[in-house]
Amino acid sequence: MSDFQSHRGFARTFQENKLTIGLAFPLEKSVERPEPFDIAEQMKRAQQAEEAGFAALYVRDSPLYDPNFGDNGVIHDPFQLLAYVSAHTKKIALGTASVVTSLRHPLHLAKSAASLDDLSTQRFLFGVATGDRPIEFPAFKVAREDRDVLFRESIEVARKVWQESYPTIQSTRVGLEAGDVIPKPFLADIPILGTGYAGQSIEWLAEHTDGWLFYAQEVNRQQELIKLWRSATGKFKPFVQPLVVNLSERPTTSPRPVPVKVGFTSGHTFLIDYLHALQNVGVNHVILALKNEERPVSEVIQELGEYVLPHFGPIEN
Repeated sequence: MSDFQSHRGFARTFQENKLTIGLAFPLEKSVERPEPFDIAEQMKRAQQAEEAGFAALYVRDSPLYDPNFGDNGVIHDPFQLLAYVSAHTKKIALGTASVVTSLRHPLHLAKSAASLDDLSTQRFLFGVATGDRPIEFPAFKVAREDRDVLFRESIEVARKVWQESYPTIQSTRVGLEAGDVIPKPFLADIPILGTGYAGQSIEWLAEHTDGWLFYAQEVNRQQELIKLWRSATGKFKPFVQPLVVNLSERPTTSPRPVPVKVGFTSGHTFLIDYLHALQNVGVNHVILALKNEERPVSEVIQELGEYVLPHFGPIEN
């Protein structure tokens, strides 16, 4: 069993041989450029998702807006947005997918994560990544080629300051000789989900993270990767992937690709079958990014809750 079965967010979201479903912010119609969204409406959709039975809600970290990148992410800071969401929800897990570790100081990052886990009463899933937007590295005066080293440092520093009082740390960005980082997580730890390879080996990720968030790809290829992950971990650590879906009003609509990696337009009948296929190869959690341009998102969430989530509901404790 995992070490995090008493962590509310982890226990709601992850279980061996089972697939659950999360949703990615923003919970609104797909748009081509970032626009301030109606925060009150977003909270209504978050509450609707919680009541419908989604396991988790996720926010991406987009430090700078790059109009040429083709993916705007979410315009708000992920920690502040998730803290706001935590105040408007009760039990749904809250995750970052994922925070760019190379552009944030490790001590600030560790304190932000611990604060959010505390404020949400242990519902935070800490997705971490190296970052991939080329314009951000020179803007923050960070060498892009150092991403893998900075990623490792962030995880190692966070775990040390969460688990020890007044630790001494000398690393690439940290020279901690006095003082302490508070609050400490309730469990002295927080579930960390590595994203992609992050410049590391599968063995390093298996040892130092608590789950793997990997990019969507064809089901058979994902199965082979999951086999490698399972052989490296030795105990259950969840495998997570995103999936872009444009849900048709017609339940039996056959799938057709959307212009992103491994995503599709379909009715809920095919979506259920596809998610069962992912569950069968070992995927434990899917983060849905809804890309409907015509249908209201509240209508899509309702349909998913009525027809899809009965097959892939959260783990109730």
